[in-house]
Amino acid sequence: MATPVSPSLAPLLLFARISGLLAAALVISWALVFKSSFLPQSTSQEDLIYAVLHPLLMVNGFILISGEAILVHKWLPGSRGFKKSVHLCLQGLALACGIFGIWTKFHGNDGIVANFFSLHSWMGLICISLFGAQWLMGFMSFWHRGEMRAVRITVLPWHIFLGLYTYGLAVATAETGLLEKITFLQTKKDVSKHSPESMVVNSLGLSLALLSGIIILAAVSPGYQSFRSELTYSESKKLMT
Repeated sequence: MATPVSPSLAPLLLFARISGLLAAALVISWALVFKSSFLPQSTSQEDLIYAVLHPLLMVNGFILISGEAILVHKWLPGSRGFKKSVHLCLQGLALACGIFGIWTKFHGNDGIVANFFSLHSWMGLICISLFGAQWLMGFMSFWHRGEMRAVRITVLPWHIFLGLYTYGLAVATAETGLLEKITFLQTKKDVSKHSPESMVVNSLGLSLALLSGIIILAAVSPGYQSFRSELTYSESKKLMT
């Protein structure tokens, strides 16, 4: 049965979409307009493409799509099963973008070890691992509803917590990557702190912080808690029957 969007959540959904579009536009502008900054010492077109793909896939793919998946239960009409299937598909698409985005970073001639040294890279590996485990658990729960019904009731609060934590960790990882990149550019390439590129990167970081706050607020709002209570009740009722 379709559920209308709560009036109290409509502004949050609107602001989430605006913040997401702003972040997408900024990362595209950064990657395409200032693409020479990604590989200052390389003339290889292939290396440049992979370097530019990394922020595009991690922000527009991993963060924005997973954020949209979190909001699916808030606005998408249709049955609960349909919403869960769309949520699972979107999270799977986000996971694929994340994995491919990390692969593009490690695709260079320097290899994995040379790129796996910073806090940003460590946080990214932890984030994508948690996200993959979350998605696998959701996949198993979706396709084995009868066998895992009792388990879902027990792990639902932890699934929600880990999902929001992983999303917040993904945004924090992106922020560390932006800081690492712009610091490198300012120290090695004499990019001015007040240059257009610095303004774009700072604006991107702020838009991601705003986006994550709005999505997490929408997720923990009373409407979401009501959905969780309704789901737990329905699952308990099925167990008794």
